[in-house]
Amino acid sequence: MYGFLTLFKKEILRFWKVGFQTVMAPVLTALLYQMIFSHVLSQHVEAYPGVSYTAFLIPGLAMMSMAQNAFANSSSSLIQSKITGNIVFLLLPPISAPAFFGAYLLASVVRGLVVGCGVLLVTAWFGLSLPAQPLWLLAFAVLGCGVLGALGIMAGIWADKFDQLAAFQNFLIMPLTFLSGVFYSINSLPPLWRSVSHLNPVFYMIDGFRYGFFGQADVSPWLSLAVVGGCFVALSLWVMRLIASGYKLRH
Repeated sequence: MYGFLTLFKKEILRFWKVGFQTVMAPVLTALLYQMIFSHVLSQHVEAYPGVSYTAFLIPGLAMMSMAQNAFANSSSSLIQSKITGNIVFLLLPPISAPAFFGAYLLASVVRGLVVGCGVLLVTAWFGLSLPAQPLWLLAFAVLGCGVLGALGIMAGIWADKFDQLAAFQNFLIMPLTFLSGVFYSINSLPPLWRSVSHLNPVFYMIDGFRYGFFGQADVSPWLSLAVVGGCFVALSLWVMRLIASGYKLRH
């Protein structure tokens, strides 16, 4: 456990040392989204019965911020270690693949949850009520950060330079998060695009997270939990296999 705990502590300190960039900046971005969209659309859109658009928007922004920052934490750390060459100091000690994976993953979840709490704190005065289903809220927050944290480890292992990592983020992560129902209910979409949205795993993270606040969702929370949980297990097993094989790390 010493290797796991040391690597986990290193990853926590890495993002906490630059907290203005890794925590405060995404919180400010989410606050700006909230102010602009709620000002423009709050009088025209009601996604759920009895829920204002302003309140509807907050959980989506929080989950989106958590997901993006969980991905950024693990992916940026690994690509920096590979480019600077200090990845060798992580590979030489006898740290097992599960411990290596767990330290990066848990640090990503911590960063995602810290950013999510910050977003909820600065946007709560827009009218968000207390969570109706707090256990569902916590489950989707942790699993959502876990899925994107694992995906970030995969991207960091695969990428050889920052351009490749930026392409992974801009052409995969950003579209998945922005087209997942953050700013709208998918029930307002035409049938074709509604069906396409159901293929997006990030939609289930955000929809389940919203269910934790309002007790209302576009799909069953059990379906969302099954999809998000299944994605997390599949990605975790795949990434641990990559780490154990040494793909683009030792070879």
